[in-house]
Amino acid sequence: MLAVFGLGAADRTLLPVAAAAGIDDGHALDGQASYYAPQFSGRPMANGQRFDPASNTAAHRTLPFGTRVRLTNTANGRTAEVVIADRGPFSHRRIFDLSPRTADELGMRRAGVARVVAQPLGRQYEEVAEAR
Repeated sequence: MLAVFGLGAADRTLLPVAAAAGIDDGHALDGQASYYAPQFSGRPMANGQRFDPASNTAAHRTLPFGTRVRLTNTANGRTAEVVIADRGPFSHRRIFDLSPRTADELGMRRAGVARVVAQPLGRQYEEVAEAR
């Protein structure tokens, strides 16, 4: 297990994720995004953290946890940056589940879904405890 210790938030290094995500450099993901319903607030996500509707967390089926992604709503051009912290969505027609905060930033909360273009930006190491 890889463990990174002693790093402050400002010292964390972003790493390329294109290969890990199966994406050629310079290519973006394109598809539908939805957002988490209110009943998911406080529930554990796949990365072990509890879901906070005011966060910028998102779910994707295959992008590694900690991957930072810039999303653009194709209908209005609004953008937001998210961090992958969960798995899903479980609807085959969607590629991201977003927090309500991010849905507001993208101007899609009223509609519930929006077509987005997603550009992975890099992966941020999380501080982890070594398993013993």
